[in-house]
Amino acid sequence: MRRQRVRERSSILLLAGRLVALLLGAALVWYGLMTLLLAVKVSPATVNSLSGYRTAFNWITGLTPADVDGSSTRAIIAGAGVVAFLLFGYLAFKQLPRPYLARRDLPLFSDDRGEFKIEPRAVERLAEIAATRHPEVGDARSRYSVDDLSVDLTVRRARNVATTLRETQERVAEALADHELPTMPVNVTLTGYDRRDRREIR
Repeated sequence: MRRQRVRERSSILLLAGRLVALLLGAALVWYGLMTLLLAVKVSPATVNSLSGYRTAFNWITGLTPADVDGSSTRAIIAGAGVVAFLLFGYLAFKQLPRPYLARRDLPLFSDDRGEFKIEPRAVERLAEIAATRHPEVGDARSRYSVDDLSVDLTVRRARNVATTLRETQERVAEALADHELPTMPVNVTLTGYDRRDRREIR
């Protein structure tokens, strides 16, 4: 059996963060090239006309407290700094890798006329229906992978949780067998309980 591929989720924010990193990297490369030109004795005036590094440096060093005087100006600068910090910090957070296992169809059989497969969501839905038929189960979420089937349960009561988990596991395994699906490990995990029955916790 082939191993599952690990994939990374994509989003607009992820692409925006990568674009910012790309622009920053391009700026570093560009000004690194300007430094190289200065190192090989290219005229500073020529380098400044290409990059504007000296013009920008002179403008920054020429700033005085009077240039940012006034409460409104300082408030605008402070607000811009806070917004930039939050925006770029959030984009940096979205760059953290969040890999997940790619699901694939469950093959049943194949012959010279073709191959018969079942989509992962069909297997997951079967497990969820079998689990929620247990009277103590309020909700169920499942995920099928290549090697096993994971079922997360929300129970109605906190009593007899171990029995509920075991019986739910048996129900899911029986549902797979009844539908003539391949036998696979069924992992049942308790993820919550119905808060309306909180009074029953001892």
